[in-house]
Amino acid sequence: MTLKPVPGGITRRNSVLRLLALGSSLTFSERSLAGAQQEELLIDSVRTALSSAIQNSAPPVPEFTSTETRMQYLRWLGAMSERLKKRKPEWEIRKEFLQTVWYESKRAGLDVALVLGLIQVESGFRKFAVSVAGARGYMQVMPFWTRAIGDGDAGKLFHMQTNLRFGCVILRHYLERENGDMYMALGRYNGSRGKPQYPNAVLGAKRLWEFSG
Repeated sequence: MTLKPVPGGITRRNSVLRLLALGSSLTFSERSLAGAQQEELLIDSVRTALSSAIQNSAPPVPEFTSTETRMQYLRWLGAMSERLKKRKPEWEIRKEFLQTVWYESKRAGLDVALVLGLIQVESGFRKFAVSVAGARGYMQVMPFWTRAIGDGDAGKLFHMQTNLRFGCVILRHYLERENGDMYMALGRYNGSRGKPQYPNAVLGAKRLWEFSG
């Protein structure tokens, strides 16, 4: 399965994708399993690409190429807000979260519905979720990633944008490693490469967050 970047208004998305291109049944009890990720030896070019991708400190403010793309985003935001209301009752918190997910997903060239599905499976949308293995935050990022491509401060993984950026960059990296095969990339993200339970769970959850408006 090949993931195609979704058209949108992120001005730096193409440069991020060029950098990343260098790196070539579950229970729904909200227990994350990304802690099974295996730390891997990264060659210098991949480490540099990933480090560059997570260090850009641009704020998650959507930018649009036309009025229509802006209106489409606002329709998406309204629809997703309704679906997320039970998990995040406060509008401002919900809006900031969805805006950041949209921004970071588009920036990494990922399907926003896929990222929301992954977050649902990994953390149940809990900002401070911690797995038995120590994976942290919305996308359950393992602390070793902050040593590999960040500044080593694992505490930052509880910061919303930092966690979402790491998670999206890591998933894009795995997708590149798997030559566009999303099934295998999700397995690698979970540490269960080749087994069906986790990819099927995420792809199933993805359907709950798809938007056709």
